[in-house]
This record gives sequence, C-alpha cells and structure tokens, in this order.
Amino acid sequence: MGNKRFSEEVLSQLEQLEKKYDAMGQDLSAYLDGLLYSDYLTYWDYIQIDTLLSLQTPRTSFPDEKIFILYHQITELYFKLILNEQEQLILAEEHPERDIFLKRAKRMNRYFDHLIDSFDVMIDGMDPEQFLNFRMSLLPASGFQSGQFRMIEIGSTDFHLLTSNDSREAMAEVESVEEIYDHLYWKQGATELATGKKTLTLRQFEYKYSSKFIHRARQVKTTNLRQLYLNNFEGDQEITEILRGLDYKANVQWPLMHYKSAVRYLQKDPSVIKATGGTNWQKYLPPRRQMITYFPELWTADEIANWGSREKL
Repeated sequence: MGNKRFSEEVLSQLEQLEKKYDAMGQDLSAYLDGLLYSDYLTYWDYIQIDTLLSLQTPRTSFPDEKIFILYHQITELYFKLILNEQEQLILAEEHPERDIFLKRAKRMNRYFDHLIDSFDVMIDGMDPEQFLNFRMSLLPASGFQSGQFRMIEIGSTDFHLLTSNDSREAMAEVESVEEIYDHLYWKQGATELATGKKTLTLRQFEYKYSSKFIHRARQVKTTNLRQLYLNNFEGDQEITEILRGLDYKANVQWPLMHYKSAVRYLQKDPSVIKATGGTNWQKYLPPRRQMITYFPELWTADEIANWGSREKL
C-alpha cells in the first residue's frame, strides 16, 4: 500500500463514524473488522429471492391456484407499503409537517392505484371452474382475514366510523374501544346466513388479531389520518383532494374490484357462499351497503347518499 494517504472526505467520514460509535460505547475498529471480513452483498440475498419464491405452496394440483396465492401475496406486500407510509404519520412523536403528510398520503394513493389496476390480473387470470374446485380445499381461509387491511382502516379514521351503518351514530358517543370493536362493519360480512352466528373464518380472525386491532385503535385515537387532518390541515385544498382520493380508492374502488371478482366466480347464488369461507360477500362487499368513509366531512350529502353507486364521483 505504500504511503497512500486517505482523502479528506474519507478521513472526515472515519471521524464521524468514530464519534457515532464512541457515543454508543462501541469500538469503531471492531466494526471495521466486520466490514473487512464480510462478503459482498448480492441482490438475491438482500431481497431474499429464493425464500420469496418458495412461499407459494398450493394445496391442490390446479395450476391456477398458484396465481391465486401469488396475487394475494402481492396484495399483502402492497398493504405493507401503505402501512409503512401511514405509520410514519400516525405513530410519529410529533405531528407531521404539511409537505411530509402530503408526500406520504400521495404514496398511499399510488399504492392503492396499483392494487386496483392489478386486480384484473387475478380476475382474468384464473379459470372459474378451477377456482371453484381448488377454493374448497382452502376453507375456512378467506381474504376477509387480511389483518393488514384492517390496520390500514384503523389508522385512517376514528374507530366508530368503521362500525356498521345502522350502529354508527350510536357508537359515536361510546368511549369504550372494546364496545365499538364489537360493532365493526366487517363482522357482518362473516356471519352465517342461516343463523347469524359467527363463522369459523371470523372466529379464527378475531382470535389472532382482536387484541392487536384494539391496541392500535387506542394508540391512534388522536393521531389517525382523519384527526391529523382535522387538527392540522383542515381546509387545505390539496390535502383535501388527496384524502378524498384515498377514501374513494380504499372504500369504493377496492371493494368493488372484489365484488366484481365474487360475481364472476361465485355468481349471486347463496348456495356457493361456502367458497368464500362463509363470508356474506353480497352484503359485505358492495360499498353502498356499509357506507364506510374515512373522512365523511370531505364529501357532500349527495356524494355520501350515492356512495359506491357511481363509477366516479
């Protein structure tokens, strides 16, 4: 190596690193040893490609089941992207600046756009007969059981606004998160048609996620997206339009894509309801049934009255 000197830039970086590790009571030299002996990073190791591509484990021999699995995995990854942006706003120690709020809300919109536009990949990518056959081997599992989507909902608005339409007004006066939780709209979508009892699909879902949902509802009671808007950006026209877009994408366009899929593959015959894990999709999926909106104050009375009944507002 001879007498080669480090550049001023490298020396400055080393000094900054030394200060960083000194502050943590760590020896910079030991970390440099680790860097010296570590292998070069590869794309496939960093992204965990081999693991990712091994996560599709069909339960049947129908080829289109793999499409079904892959698409739902992609959907969950997009939900994770949305939550990544949302949580940096609703879980932040301080209220976000306008530019930060706007940037992250736009990103959430963009992710929903991709989800909505991509749904045809699954709708047109599976043979209906194959779907109805392999779907029966997956019971009682259902896309209804997406915990990440429920977390997105909880982080977007006040908890009582996620209750069923017929109980929402009463729930607005309720302080107990547990009591509100019992009236969430999606629970009506997983009750047995004949008896009104909770399906196994719903019981499994609640067993796994109830405590997490209730904790998040308490955690973001004053910092969910709606509260951040009302307390910091109310009347800001650009933010208003972005949140209207988010609301419409999440609560009209996204469920309508699911409804379109259910109609195609399950028709409207209650006798095939078992293929959804018992979820009552005919009452649960159409937006006009539940009238869920994260930001009701951003819509006119006419828009609310026609929620989900028009392709565009």
